[in-house]
Amino acid sequence: MEIKWDTKLYCLIGQPINKSLSPIIHNNIFKLLNQNSIYLAFNIEENEIKSTIDGFKAMGVEGFNVTIPYKKIIIKYLDDISKEASVIGAVNTVKNYNGKFIGYNTDADGFLQTFYDNNIDIKNKNILIIGAGGAAYAIASSMAIKGVKSINIANRTLENSIQLGKSVSKLNNEILINIVNLDLNNLNKKKIDIIINTTSLGMYPLENMVPLELNGFSSSTIVYDIIYKPCETRLIREAKFKGFRTLNGLSMLLNQAILSQNIWGNLDGKINIEIFKKIEGILPSYIE
Repeated sequence: MEIKWDTKLYCLIGQPINKSLSPIIHNNIFKLLNQNSIYLAFNIEENEIKSTIDGFKAMGVEGFNVTIPYKKIIIKYLDDISKEASVIGAVNTVKNYNGKFIGYNTDADGFLQTFYDNNIDIKNKNILIIGAGGAAYAIASSMAIKGVKSINIANRTLENSIQLGKSVSKLNNEILINIVNLDLNNLNKKKIDIIINTTSLGMYPLENMVPLELNGFSSSTIVYDIIYKPCETRLIREAKFKGFRTLNGLSMLLNQAILSQNIWGNLDGKINIEIFKKIEGILPSYIE
């Protein structure tokens, strides 16, 4: 693509972002759409967020994505956020509306779409979520709205687990919320239907780490690691070895990326299947 003075700029900010597939996905979408746009990724420190946002505004950046670990803290630097992002308490997509940056969250719908695509019904299921960051808020909120039976939260910082639990309870006070230790010694593992890792454990440079041990869970348990690179984290490999059904984060990433493009006004429709399939076919060569 030839970059011109009027090429539209879209971005990703986070820490770390050197393994992100978002530039591959979005730039290929722009190519398929024959659109004069480019998507760049920026690795920034927390104390650089405000100056980065100010710079984006000055340059007229059309929109940007936010990834780990800034999905919650980014909110205070934006002009406004959508109702869904407010409910979830996290933002992963920002659109420039005439100089004002408005935050949205596409993680929730992107996450749920994976279950729809795999014919998995989550209603009345018992869920274990590892982590309590921005992605965990989106996932827990979406599952609460869909009527899971219980959400068990394990995180290294107890206070963050408690805050996430309170947030979920506000959405659906009929759901049983349990705060469990990271060693899971206060959890009835046999009753867990779905395990979801929302932490960065398993992603570069932590690819040799796992967020939990899988001993003691029912053989019917589904293990969902939202990390997509590597395609098979150590957690996924261990889950497969034990015979669990597994899901990785690639479909969630693709779905939320397409939903981001919808927000930016580049695509029509909730999930563009044609675009999804074409990008899905491109990605394997970029995944370790």
